[in-house]
Amino acid sequence: MYFHAARQPILDREKNLFAYELLFRDGGTNAFPDIDGDEATLKIVAASQFDFSMTDFTGDRPAFINFTLETLEKKYPQLIPPEHLVVEILETVKPGKKLLAQCKELKDLGYVIALDDYIHQPVWRHFYPLIDIIKIDFLATTLDTINEVIVAIKDFPHIKLLAEKIETHETFQVAMDLGFEYFQGYFFSKPEMIKAKTLTPSQFSLAELLYETSKTDLDLPKIISVFELDVNLSYKLLRYSNSPLFRRRTEISTIKQAIVTLGKVELQKFVSVLFTAQTSSGKPPELMALSLTRAKFAEGLAIECTKIQDTSMAFLTGMLSLIDAILGETMAEVMDKLPLSSEIKDALVKGEGQLAQLINIVKCYETTNWDGASAELDQLAIDEANVPEIYRSSVQWANEQMQFVLNSAD
Repeated sequence: MYFHAARQPILDREKNLFAYELLFRDGGTNAFPDIDGDEATLKIVAASQFDFSMTDFTGDRPAFINFTLETLEKKYPQLIPPEHLVVEILETVKPGKKLLAQCKELKDLGYVIALDDYIHQPVWRHFYPLIDIIKIDFLATTLDTINEVIVAIKDFPHIKLLAEKIETHETFQVAMDLGFEYFQGYFFSKPEMIKAKTLTPSQFSLAELLYETSKTDLDLPKIISVFELDVNLSYKLLRYSNSPLFRRRTEISTIKQAIVTLGKVELQKFVSVLFTAQTSSGKPPELMALSLTRAKFAEGLAIECTKIQDTSMAFLTGMLSLIDAILGETMAEVMDKLPLSSEIKDALVKGEGQLAQLINIVKCYETTNWDGASAELDQLAIDEANVPEIYRSSVQWANEQMQFVLNSAD
């Protein structure tokens, strides 16, 4: 038995990461009508404590996890420390004395409590002193109803509003103007065309390195010369090659030594991570974290696929799959500027080829479109049973890389 779990970011008003919601399904093929909410919650709570660490998925951020009344009564939330969890009460749970008692107990234990897909009823007022966050589905709730909720909670300033299903910058701005504190959705991963950026000389150097490291045979003198022309890049290369990520026994002190020691695969990862980090300046940090996860996930899927020979191409395609949002231009415009292979450009611009199929799987996972992921996995002959672990390890790797990037910026 295996299960699928995905995380979806929740950002604050400054577009900084606040938390993740963990979403669970028991498999990828049946749209999961045969598993109820209680079983789903039990499996993800058990897995997070016994099969993998919660921080593998969420880093140092709390996880929103759905709970039904039955799972609350069975004390499942208490299996996870309060600092790692936001108890999310499913919209199917009806307000009553039993739920109120459970909320009081959790509050006394220090848990943060959220109401999922909130449907406004006066009876919820009895719960307001215990509730920290109210989640409102922006696609399913009218503006009039949202204003009713805002009026209803005005005497409870500790309650924060979280807007769900925010997929565009326009909707994000509406929610901001209404006073929402948190936002869930992929609005931050869409390009804002009015803010297009040009590449700096350092970014052009990295773009050139992206091209050089994507070649079958590395041109070592050419790559060394690019690094030597940029002292900042050289410093970051030496710092990266000597980082604890690789547990080197001896210190690396020259550019050539660093490149040879890293090898083609790790060098390409370093260059693509650094390119994304530099071009992401001024964008939500989660945008880069998502790029990193996509890169490693696509690479992991490619390793499992006998039809794809060059897994480093999959990594680079995943990393660049959000470059339009990062630079604020269309994907076609960005690809025109970068010296990349036609396979990568066809995948990102036209959605064609096996690399595009890998990106489709990645996107399906992010949005918990398990049926869509399953169909693509079948076409590529990738064993679905291996995918949950590939995703988990990709998230963990992305968390580690983000730490390096943030530390390098200090």
